[in-house]
Amino acid sequence: MSTINEVVLVTGMTGAGRGTAAKVLEKLGYYVIDNLPAPMLADAVRTVGEAGDVDRFALVVDARSRGFFGALVDQVEAVKESGVAVRILYLEAADDVLVRRQEAARRPHPLSHEGRLMDGFDRERDLLRNVRAAADLVIDTTRLNTHQLAQRMQAAFEIPEQYGLRATVVSFGFKYGIPIDADMVADMRFLPNPYWDDDLRALSGLDDPVRTYVEAQPRAVEFLDSYEQLIALLTDGFLHEDKHFLTVAIGCTGGRHRSVAMSEALASRLRAHGVKTLVVHRDLGKE
Repeated sequence: MSTINEVVLVTGMTGAGRGTAAKVLEKLGYYVIDNLPAPMLADAVRTVGEAGDVDRFALVVDARSRGFFGALVDQVEAVKESGVAVRILYLEAADDVLVRRQEAARRPHPLSHEGRLMDGFDRERDLLRNVRAAADLVIDTTRLNTHQLAQRMQAAFEIPEQYGLRATVVSFGFKYGIPIDADMVADMRFLPNPYWDDDLRALSGLDDPVRTYVEAQPRAVEFLDSYEQLIALLTDGFLHEDKHFLTVAIGCTGGRHRSVAMSEALASRLRAHGVKTLVVHRDLGKE
C-alpha cells in the first residue's frame, strides 16, 4: 500500500528556478527526483510509495523530456485517480530574463536545435501551454532572486495541504507592469496618494505614518471589508476545486505607498481568518 499522500510536480521554463525549487522542497522533507521523463510519472509515484517510507514526493518534469512531455497531463490524472493528491508548481519569467540567465549559465537550451536561444524558449512555451493551464501555483521569478523564491516556496509548501488555503499578497506599481502570476488584481489608485504629502513622500507603506494615512481613508476601510468578504466567499469554492494557492496583487502607481500599506492590512485580515499569508513587495525600493 502506498504511503504517499502528496505529490508536487515542479515544471516550467528553463532558467525560471526549477533547481532552486527542488532544493527547497528537499529541505522541507520531500523525496525529490529531477528530470523524470513524463511517461514515468505514475510508475515513479507507485514505486516510491510502495517502498513504505516516503509520504511527500516531488518530481521535476520539464522540456528535457522533449517529445514525451505530451503524456504529462494524462499521467497526472492517473496519479490523482489512485487517490494521491497532486499539486503542479509552474515557474516562469520574462523572456529577456530567461535568455540572460541561460547565457550566464553557458548552456544551450534543450529545445534550441542549434538555433537561437529564443527559438528554444518559444518551443518550450508552446510545449508547456497545457500544463501551465492546469497548474495549482504559478510563480513569476522575473524579479525574484534565489532567496526570495525560496521564501515563496517555503510559504507554499512547508505545511500540508489539508490546512487549507495559502495566500501570497503582492504589492506592485502599475508603471512596472501587473504581476503575471496574479489570480486577483486590485487597484489602489482610487485612494489619495501620500506621494503628494511632503512629510510622507520619502517614506513607504511599511512606515507607520503612511499606513495610518492610507488606512484612515474611509474608502480604504470599505475596500478591505469588501475584499476580505470576497476572499472568504471564494475560499470554500477554491478548496472544493482543489485550489490551495491564491496570489492577490495590490497595485498603485509606483508600488511604494498605497499598495504596500493596503497589502499589509489585507494580509493581517487574512491571517486572522487562519489563511497562511506571505507578503511580497515587488517594486518597493525602485523609486
